[in-house]
Amino acid sequence: MATQILFIRHGETAWNRIKRIQGHMDIPLAESGIDQARRLAQRLAAEVKEGARLDAVYSSDLLRAQQTAQPIGAALGLPLQLSEGLRERSYGAFQGYDSAQIAERFPNEYAHWQSRDAGFAPPQGESQRAFYHRVLQALAPLVAAHPGGRIACVTHGGVLDCVYRLAQRLSLDAPRNYALLNTSLNVVDVVDLEGEVATVVSWADVAHLADLAEGSQDDTLKDVLRQAPEAGR
Repeated sequence: MATQILFIRHGETAWNRIKRIQGHMDIPLAESGIDQARRLAQRLAAEVKEGARLDAVYSSDLLRAQQTAQPIGAALGLPLQLSEGLRERSYGAFQGYDSAQIAERFPNEYAHWQSRDAGFAPPQGESQRAFYHRVLQALAPLVAAHPGGRIACVTHGGVLDCVYRLAQRLSLDAPRNYALLNTSLNVVDVVDLEGEVATVVSWADVAHLADLAEGSQDDTLKDVLRQAPEAGR
């Protein structure tokens, strides 16, 4: 029996705009991210009013995720349930820097990182492999608590990346050619995490932000709809 999970990346932060690695650093939403979260909450509330089901709202305990999830919980009358396991990957010593700064400060580690070795961990950070398994372990009790249900998980780009790889059976070192957008809805039916059985229902849905691309004078908001796969987390 599948549990349907709405995986949601947090709203935009100032560091997303400049592609600075956030990892476990507790960066708040930018004003644009707060607006994105409000729009997403309105969309989900309207869908529930029209008959869609949503049983629970879970969130990473990092501030940018909580600030995105809080309007959703408030709009739906659901308590916000926090999970440290839904945090972004820890990038250790890389956190707080962009790619050019990392390459300058940690040239050997940067070269290893760019090789896409899933076993590589930044100094004091997590490897992609360890992160992937940590995400699955965090999701397991949520799926077990809602068999056949429909829940929301507000989290981070790296977590979405893990989930997409799980569902599409992509190796951890495969290049990424799919989007991880701020406040996007990414719907996945999870059948069996241990057996890695899951299906992508829809991905990178930002319909609630569509009018920003048409009418906003703020280019940073327009950019949300055309983020490159390399965009900072």
